[in-house]
Order: sequence, then structure tokens, then C-alpha cells
Amino acid sequence: MTKCEFFTEEDRITGFSISGHSGYAEAGKDIVCAAISAIVTMAEATINDVCGAKAKVRVKEEDARITLTLPAACDEEESVQAVLAGMLLTLCNMRDEYPDFIEVLEV
Repeated sequence: MTKCEFFTEEDRITGFSISGHSGYAEAGKDIVCAAISAIVTMAEATINDVCGAKAKVRVKEEDARITLTLPAACDEEESVQAVLAGMLLTLCNMRDEYPDFIEVLEV
């Protein structure tokens, strides 16, 4: 199961951590993992490369984990929060369709 954790402080999403493999299908044919990877890649690229937020990204391949942490403040805060809210909503929709393969938490 893939675990998606979104970190919040008050009404602000401060980052996320995505870990594990969904187990929907064998590696290379797992549409759930592929979709999650695409969502995460799009969100990270938009936050850092388009919005210029300079979020810290850590990848631990041995744990199949990616973590993104926003700085305390960024110039494009409203846009960054919109991207993260969209990411959260999209992953929640996936969870509703594939509840045995993806978990979404707000912590």
C-alpha cells in the first residue's frame, strides 16, 4: 500500500511524504503507482520549477519514499497551496477508487 501523508500547520500545507508501493500489480505494470508518481512529479515540478518555492525534496529509494518540505514562507504561497490542495484532492479521489492500495492522511 502507498501511504500519502500531508503535513499541516493551521490552514497551511507544509509538505508531504509519499512512501511504499501500492501492490496493485507487478512492477512496471502497476497503474496505481504510475499515477501516484505522475501526480507527485507534477506537484514537485510546479512548486519548485514554476512557482520557485525552493522546497526541500528528499528521495529515499530504498524506502520508496519522497518527502517535500516547504520553506517557512515563499513568494508564491497562494499558488503553492493551490497545487498542494489539488494534489491532496487527486490522491483522495484515487484512494476512493483504490482503497486497498492507497492511504491518504493529513497530519
